[in-house]
Amino acid sequence: MNNPISFYKDELIKHQTEVTMLQKRMLLLSTLRLVVFIITGIALYIALPNWQIATVVGLIGLAIFIFFLSKYTSIKSKRALHKALVHINNEELKIASNDFHHRETGAQFQDPKHFYCLDIDLFGTGSFFQYINRTISSEGQLKLANELKANNITQIEERQEAIKDLSQKTKWTQHYAATASLIETETPALKIIDWLKNHKPYIPKQMKWISFIFAILSIVLLGLAIFKIISISFFGYWIFAGLAITGKYLKKINILALNSDKTKDTFKQYASLLLQIENENFTSNLLQKKQQQIKSENKKASVIFTEFSKHLDALDNRNNLFSAIFGNGYFLSDIKNAYKVEQWISKYAHKVEDWFEVVSFFDAYNTLGTYAFNHQEHVFPNILNKKSVIETAQLGHPLLNISKRITSDVIINDQEFFIVTGANMAGKSTFLRTMSLHIVMANIGLPVCAKSSTYSPVKLITSMRTSDSLTDDSSYFFSELTRLKFIVDAIDKEPYFIILDEILKGTNSTDKAIGSRKFVEKLVAGNATGIIATHDLSLCEISEALDDVKNYYFDAEIVNNELYFDYKFKKGICQNMNASFLLKKMEII
Repeated sequence: MNNPISFYKDELIKHQTEVTMLQKRMLLLSTLRLVVFIITGIALYIALPNWQIATVVGLIGLAIFIFFLSKYTSIKSKRALHKALVHINNEELKIASNDFHHRETGAQFQDPKHFYCLDIDLFGTGSFFQYINRTISSEGQLKLANELKANNITQIEERQEAIKDLSQKTKWTQHYAATASLIETETPALKIIDWLKNHKPYIPKQMKWISFIFAILSIVLLGLAIFKIISISFFGYWIFAGLAITGKYLKKINILALNSDKTKDTFKQYASLLLQIENENFTSNLLQKKQQQIKSENKKASVIFTEFSKHLDALDNRNNLFSAIFGNGYFLSDIKNAYKVEQWISKYAHKVEDWFEVVSFFDAYNTLGTYAFNHQEHVFPNILNKKSVIETAQLGHPLLNISKRITSDVIINDQEFFIVTGANMAGKSTFLRTMSLHIVMANIGLPVCAKSSTYSPVKLITSMRTSDSLTDDSSYFFSELTRLKFIVDAIDKEPYFIILDEILKGTNSTDKAIGSRKFVEKLVAGNATGIIATHDLSLCEISEALDDVKNYYFDAEIVNNELYFDYKFKKGICQNMNASFLLKKMEII
C-alpha cells in the first residue's frame, strides 16, 4: 500500500495541475466562441444580399459555435470533478494533522438511550464520527451512523473483507466521493422513493398511440398545406385540437412535471455513481452482492437511470414557451413525455429504493475503507470464539496523537470483571473509551488501534455519563438508576460487554459503596463480562471473594512537587490519590 500522506500530496498536486490546465482550455474555448461569433456576424453582413449564401454561412457558424460550446461544457464538468478531488485530498491532509473539528459532527445521530453512543464520544465535536466521516450524502451519513450504532456481531469477517477491498481502491473511492459531491439535490432520496412508490398513473395506455397518430396527422396536414392541397389556415386551426387534448391532462401533468423537476438532476448524477459501481472489480463477497443488487434487471441500473433522466429532461422542455404551444398543439409532447415517465415509474419504482440504498452503502463504506487506508499500522482483529473476549497488545485510543498515545496490553476473558482504580486524570476514562471503541470498531469490521488483537464478538453496553433532565423531571440519581436498570434488563436477554464509570455518583459515599458492590456482585453472579472504573477502593475487596473479579489501576506520583502520570494499565489497586494535592497546588485550599 501507498503511504497515505505521500499519496494525498501526490494526488493533490496532480489534480491542481489538471484544474489549471482545464481552466486554460476553457479560456481558449471561450475566446474561440467569441471569434466564431464575430466572424459569423461579419460574414452574414457581407453575404446578406444573397440570402442562400447567408443561410449557409449562418448554419456553419452556428454549428462551429455549438461544437465549441459543447467542448466548453464538457471541460467545465471535468474541471469541477478535479476541483472536488483537490478539496478531498486537502481535507485528508488536514485530518491527518488532527485538524478535523470543522467537519460534520453527526450530533443529530446522538441518542442518550442508546447502548453506548453518548458515553464513548461517538458523535459530536471531537467525536469518532467527526474524525472518520467522509460521506457526501445525507443518506450515506445516516448509513454510517447506523453502522456505528448497530452493535452487530454477525458477519464481521465479511465486513472486514469489504473494508480491506475498498482500502486498496482509494483512487476509486475518491472519484466516487468527488462525483457524489457534485450532486445538488432539492429533494432527499426518501421523498423521491416515496413519490415514485405512491404515484398513480393517469395517462391511459392508448394515449401512446393517439399521440403518435396525432403527430403523423400534423405532419401530413403541414405537407398538404405546403403543396396547397388544403388551406394553411386549416393547419393553423389544427393546433387548437392538440391543445384541447393536452388541456384534459394539464393539471396532473403540471404536478408530475413539478416532482420531476426536483428529481431529474439527482437521477442524472446517481446514474454516474451506479456506473462507477457497476464497472469496478471487487473481490469481497459483500461488495459483489451489492453489485448484483443493481444488476438484477435486464439492463444495468445506470442505463435505466439515464433513460429516466432523459424522459425527465424531455418533460422539462415544456417550460419553453415555443415547445409548450407548438409541441403540445401539433405533437401532444406533454402527454407523450408524461406517458414515458409514468411507464418508467410503473416498471422500476419498486427497484429505486434498492439502487439508492446501494449508492448510500458505498458512500458509507468508502468512509470505512478510507479509514483503513489511512491507518495501515492498525490491525484487523482475528475473530475467534474462544475464552478471551479481548486479547490485545499495545491497544490505544485512535483519536489520540501517536506521539502522545500510551498503549496497554489487555486480556479479559469471558465472564471476567475488571475493577479499575486510579487517581483523577490518571487515564481511567480514556481507557474505558479505548476498550469501548475497540469493541465498536471490531464489530463494524474496522481495523483497531493496536499491534495485535484477538476478539470474540460481543455486544457493548455502557454507563459512563448520566445527567438529570428538567424536561423529564428526573433527578441525576434517578437517571443513573434508570440506566443501570436498562443494563440489567439487556443482559438478561443476551450477553453484553459492560463498561461502567463511577456509578451511583448521585448518592452519599456510604450508600454508593454498598450499592456499587451489590450491583457488581449481581453482574458477576449473572456471568457478566466487563469493566468498572471507580475511586472507591472498598469495591476492590470483591476480588477476595470472587475469582472472576480482577483489580487493575492507573497510577499517579508526585515528583519534585509536580504531579506525574505514566498512564500505564497495571495489575493491582491504586494507592495514590491526588485530589488534596491538586487543591493545594491550585491554591484552592
